[in-house]
Amino acid sequence: MKKDIHPKDYRFVVFKDMSNDYSFVTRSTVQTKDTITWEDGKEYPLVKLEISHTSHPFFTGKIKLVDTAGRVDKFKSRYQKHLDLKEKK
Repeated sequence: MKKDIHPKDYRFVVFKDMSNDYSFVTRSTVQTKDTITWEDGKEYPLVKLEISHTSHPFFTGKIKLVDTAGRVDKFKSRYQKHLDLKEKK
């Protein structure tokens, strides 16, 4: 195995799912400017996630659209004519 290829600066980091406010602490080397005070009273770096295992449809078994940039609306407006023609048939 190659030596000295893995990072050495692991630290505790809070990852927060912004779609449902679920948070968890784990060790990571990710760099971030945001911080948060955790339940134990200590301050940790914060990484904001758009989706995690608590909001992803594969893990929840539910179809839940997380639309942060209006992507669903853009798709519907772009293909509305096609959907209207399909409904008429």
